[in-house]
Amino acid sequence: MGNKVIYLDNAATTKVRPEVVEAMLPFFTENYGNASAVYSVGAKAKEALTTAREQVAKVIGAKTEEIYFTAGGSESDNWALKATAELMKEKGNHIITSKIEHHAILHTCEYLEKQGFEVTYLDVDEEGVVDLEQLKAAIRPTTILISIMFANNEIGTIEPIKEIGAIAREHGILFHTDAVQAFGQVPINVDEMNIDMLSASGHKLNGPKGIGMLYIRKGVKIRSFVHGGAQERKRRAGTENIPGIVGFGKACEIAVNTMKERMQKETELRDYLMARIEKEIPYVKINGSRVNRLPNNVNVCFRFIEGESMLIMLDQKGICGSSGSACTSGSLDPSHVLLAIGLPHEIAHGSLRLTLSHETTREDINYTVDELVKIIERLRQMSPLYEDFIKKQK
Repeated sequence: MGNKVIYLDNAATTKVRPEVVEAMLPFFTENYGNASAVYSVGAKAKEALTTAREQVAKVIGAKTEEIYFTAGGSESDNWALKATAELMKEKGNHIITSKIEHHAILHTCEYLEKQGFEVTYLDVDEEGVVDLEQLKAAIRPTTILISIMFANNEIGTIEPIKEIGAIAREHGILFHTDAVQAFGQVPINVDEMNIDMLSASGHKLNGPKGIGMLYIRKGVKIRSFVHGGAQERKRRAGTENIPGIVGFGKACEIAVNTMKERMQKETELRDYLMARIEKEIPYVKINGSRVNRLPNNVNVCFRFIEGESMLIMLDQKGICGSSGSACTSGSLDPSHVLLAIGLPHEIAHGSLRLTLSHETTREDINYTVDELVKIIERLRQMSPLYEDFIKKQK
């Protein structure tokens, strides 16, 4: 393969599409005006802002005035939770979320618990799906917010969002979903799914980094999170990142137009990748739902090996994957998601997440599996646990 890089970590971040870069460039050098200014250089920026807002709203069937630009998914998650807590604290202090949320949600919940809020962390089944009966049972008169992710960033499981939205609506509770992994990857409609707030990020769908959005349904009165000027209809201060917003908008437009064939292609490759791994490598476990799953996500645990060594050896062969999620790859603890779906520590440590893109080919998949077979075999030969296991089998 020479120096070819096979990038299979698209859940961590994606390559910016050339059309997106092209759309952004004029806003660095020619139309560099401030969108709040009255002169024409500023007016061009304002016009671009409006167009991008329409492009983003279209992905989820929202109104343009319900889209608020942020610096990314983590900020949007923080805003949704902290501002709702502040707004509703007279009504109640109870929040419901799940054990497999992204740390942007979990750590914000921990912060709110220190402020006197109470949080229920719902269990998930072995596929990572939230139990709707448990959700209903967790609701109290003081419950002010339900926040459940649309699809899990590690194991790819898509949650029953429409049903959760209906339960929240029925009880008059605000419903937020962290849709960072699902936005632009699978169909989402905020009205049909009763979603009040939704977080998304540009760099997960071939847009730039450092730009995201929070959808806030019209009528939801949460306050601004960043104070200062009157940008974003007085709800998020700071001069708008016009190049980023334009890039995000363009990426959304492409995502909407290509979604159907992209989903089909990625699902086929995903299933082919899973089938080859299961057939050719013994003692493996595919994690997450087989049916309600992101088209591009494969998460697998290999017994008797340690994920870190596997990633390093894959990297030496030009293959980029991940173990757990990128935001926690500095930590040696096994993923909280894998523990929540009931995997023991020693198996969770041997996890590999491969996430495809529209550019991934069957050749890429074949090369990856061929190398993976050799790597797993090599690592197991070095494992005393594996040696003991094989002896016991005999």
